[in-house]
Amino acid sequence: MHNGIRCGTIPPAPIGPCGTRRSPYAPAVDTDVQPDHARGTLPSGQAWQSWTPPQTTGVDGVVALVHGVHEHGGRYAHVARRLAADGWATFAVDHPGHGRSPGSRGTIGSMAATVEGVRQLVALAGAAHPDVPVFVYGHSLGGLVALQYLTGSPDPRVRGAVVSAAALDTSTATGLQRLVAPVLSRFLPDLPVLALDPTTISRDPAVVADYEADPLNHHGRMTARTGAETMATAAAMPARLRTLTLPLLVLHGGADALMPASVTELLRREVASPDLTVTVYEGLAHEPHNEPEKDRVLDDVAGWLAAHRG
Repeated sequence: MHNGIRCGTIPPAPIGPCGTRRSPYAPAVDTDVQPDHARGTLPSGQAWQSWTPPQTTGVDGVVALVHGVHEHGGRYAHVARRLAADGWATFAVDHPGHGRSPGSRGTIGSMAATVEGVRQLVALAGAAHPDVPVFVYGHSLGGLVALQYLTGSPDPRVRGAVVSAAALDTSTATGLQRLVAPVLSRFLPDLPVLALDPTTISRDPAVVADYEADPLNHHGRMTARTGAETMATAAAMPARLRTLTLPLLVLHGGADALMPASVTELLRREVASPDLTVTVYEGLAHEPHNEPEKDRVLDDVAGWLAAHRG
C-alpha cells in the first residue's frame, strides 16, 4: 500500500509515486493473438465494435472500452489485441458525434446520452458473454463518462474499472467561460470554442501523425455542448465519487499537458473504494496506452484485470 493506495507495480525501474516498471501479475502472453473483430449498432444508433479472442482460446472476461473526446473506439484496437492475449473480449462504443456514430461532429449531445451508450454497450457485452466478469476502461473524456456511469446504476456484472487521464480538471476555464457555457450549449451547441493540440497526446510522432490523418477523428475545436457537459459533469463528480466502492485502477501520464496528473489526487481523496490503485507514469503524455512505453502500461492494465477477475 502507498498512503492507503495499493501500488500497481514492483521494482526495479520506478515510473511514478505509486508504481514501477512492470505489473507483478503480468504473465508471459502471446501478443500475436489475432482476435475476431465485429461491428454493429446499439439501440441508441451508436456504433460499436468488438475484439474477441479466437474460439480455441475462449473468453475469460469482458472489457467495455470508453474512448476520449474527438476520437473513436477503433484507436484502441492494439489495446484490445493485448487484452485478447489474456483472454479478454473488448467492446468499444463510439460516442454520439464521434467515429461512426451519428450526430454533429465532436458534439456528444448530452452526458446522459453518452452514459446511456455505455450502459447499452455493457448490456451487449454481458449478453454476448454472460458467464464472465465485466470491467469498464475509460480514457480522458471516456474516463469521466465511465465514472459517471459507475457512480449511477452500473450493471451488477461490472466488477471494477480502469480510468486513464480522467477529464476531471476544469481549472483552465475562466469565470466568464463557466458563466456563458450553459447558454452557448443551449443555443449554439455546435459552436467551436476550444482548440486541443493533438501533438500533446503522445511523445511518439507516429501516433500523432496517425491521429491527424484519421478521418474518423474530429479535427476541429471542442464544441460548446461538449465543453459545457464535460465541465458540469466534472464539477459534480467529487460528491459522486464518495459512492464508488468498486475496485479501481487509476492511470495517468506525469507529463500530461492536456489533463494534469493532479486529478489523481482528487480520485485518491474522494473515491470510497477500499481497493484503489493509482499509478502515475513519470514523463508520459496524455495517452499512456499510446506512448513508447505502452507495452509496460498495458502489462500493468492486464495484470490488474487478471488479479481482479476472480
